[in-house]
Amino acid sequence: MKRSVLADTGPLYAAADPDDQYHERAQRELKRLNRDRRLVVVAYPILLESYTLVLYRLGKEVASTWLGETMAGASFINPAAEDYRAATAKVLSFKDQSITLFDATVAVLAQRTGLQVWTYDHHFDVMRVPVWR
Repeated sequence: MKRSVLADTGPLYAAADPDDQYHERAQRELKRLNRDRRLVVVAYPILLESYTLVLYRLGKEVASTWLGETMAGASFINPAAEDYRAATAKVLSFKDQSITLFDATVAVLAQRTGLQVWTYDHHFDVMRVPVWR
């Protein structure tokens, strides 16, 4: 899994939405990941969150294409019960931040697997999680 990155919702959604401020960046990074033969690993909660955003913001057709094409080459990881407990503790330890349980779960998975996170969210820097750039 060393040649892998753990995806956050931001770039996954941005890749699908041409109006997103990070769309061009996400498209360039997807090409770079492909060129470098890096596997995109997606935690199931992030898949669910991303798909829901694409579905409700961009519609069924775009969501189906996104799921069938963008996610086709991804690898998936299912957080364990301990990951969710650790994520809850992480959220509670940053009381001055608006860190979501989605982000905290990805942070815990990144720490457990040693993967960098592909994200545009500054909260991963706050949580001291290595970010793929």
